[in-house]
Amino acid sequence: MAIHVQLVKCLPQPLNLKPKPLALFFSSCSHESLVKSVVSILTHQRSKSRWNYLRSACPNGIDPAEFSEITLHLKNKPHLALRFFLWIKSESLCRHNLASYSTIIHILARGRLKSHAYDAIRTAIRHRNDDEDRRFESPPLKLFETLVTTYRDCGSAPFVFDLLIEACLESKNVDPSIEIVRMLLSRGISPKVSTLNSLISRVCRSRGVDAGYAIYREFFRLDEEKEEILRRGFGLRVTPNVHTYNELMLCCYQDGLVGKVEEIWHEMGKISCKPNAYSYSVLMAAFCEQGRMGDADKLWGEMRKEEMEPDVVSYNTIIGGFCKIGDVGRAEEFFREMAVAGIDSTASTYEHLVKGYCNIGDVDSAVLVYKDMSRRAFRPDASTLDMLIRLLCDKGRVQEALEFVRFAVSKFDLHPKEKSYEVLIKGLCFEGRMEEAMKLQAEMVGKGFQPNSEIYAAFIDGYTRQGNEELAGALRKEMLQTQMQS
Repeated sequence: MAIHVQLVKCLPQPLNLKPKPLALFFSSCSHESLVKSVVSILTHQRSKSRWNYLRSACPNGIDPAEFSEITLHLKNKPHLALRFFLWIKSESLCRHNLASYSTIIHILARGRLKSHAYDAIRTAIRHRNDDEDRRFESPPLKLFETLVTTYRDCGSAPFVFDLLIEACLESKNVDPSIEIVRMLLSRGISPKVSTLNSLISRVCRSRGVDAGYAIYREFFRLDEEKEEILRRGFGLRVTPNVHTYNELMLCCYQDGLVGKVEEIWHEMGKISCKPNAYSYSVLMAAFCEQGRMGDADKLWGEMRKEEMEPDVVSYNTIIGGFCKIGDVGRAEEFFREMAVAGIDSTASTYEHLVKGYCNIGDVDSAVLVYKDMSRRAFRPDASTLDMLIRLLCDKGRVQEALEFVRFAVSKFDLHPKEKSYEVLIKGLCFEGRMEEAMKLQAEMVGKGFQPNSEIYAAFIDGYTRQGNEELAGALRKEMLQTQMQS
């Protein structure tokens, strides 16, 4: 309620509509009888018959000023105003302008019909009319100006501007969104924190973390003294919440600025904003990325001390971190704890463990975890399959590696990478299984991978050890020709 009163004080004075045409936007109604007739039909006729009466009352349609005048009479009946707007639209009876759009948007917002108000805003943003005022070339800014001017007379709700900003962001109009927030803040009005969070997130993702961080500090007025805030606007600044900081930390992490994640974490603490489980997960991921597993483990303990239950993301993060540094035993402890807590593992959980065992050369454990993963119908990533195949071939278990590949192809339509083909072919050639190696090489070429010098060398070595110097010699010539052409 306080925000609404504050907003009303900051917006232009009323235009003496009770309900009269909006003086700056609506032309004087030259068809008083038409307006009265339509309002009477809408409010007194039964729903099934009113539309036929309306067709007779306005056979030539209505102009935007008449639509606004009629809709203002219905501002306490938002559902009826919505039906009228949709009917007019379906019958193409009004060539709307921004003023008429603003009226219905406000009436719908006043009636808390948020989704319909949002749809009307999206339509209005796409609106083009050469007769409109061109002070703002940007349609969203033109609509904002019109919404501000018509706000009081329609008795609207403050969140109408949040809806406008959200619609701008959906249509990737970032600059108008920023300007709208600045104009609202200059009047001492702030959009909802969730709206500001969405805008900060979009700026981070489209223009980088530095730009998003600058917008965050500007919109939450973190670089202004209290006296300056009071001088420039009404009341105190809006405070960022945990979702604000989560979004900033996530964007920093995704941009590889892991050090910045910790900075924002400390900034959150300075304003006594309590982190949630997701906050811990993002900071933990940053620590894991840097190999700081001692700090990650400490953070895990702090999270449990705060009685926050870790979710699957938290578990996967710390399991992946320990696997990355080769401490798979510690990762297995968290894996077991995860099961005891009743949290279902995901494909990522198993992939972390498979890769962890591959990295330390424990092929048997990697195979066991991979088989368990397959039994649960989790689709492995191609890189996980590649690591396992290479390790199996390095250990001389080529046949087993082939079986894993065939299963992955048939079960998950997952095809090995170029390096996997290479190690398999080399393994088959080393075992003297030249015919199988040739078939696999043909399959490899069919996938768009060309044989390299190492594959040629494997075939040459294989045929030489079999005493087939003719084929070995032919392959040497082919390899030289291929190298010369490249």
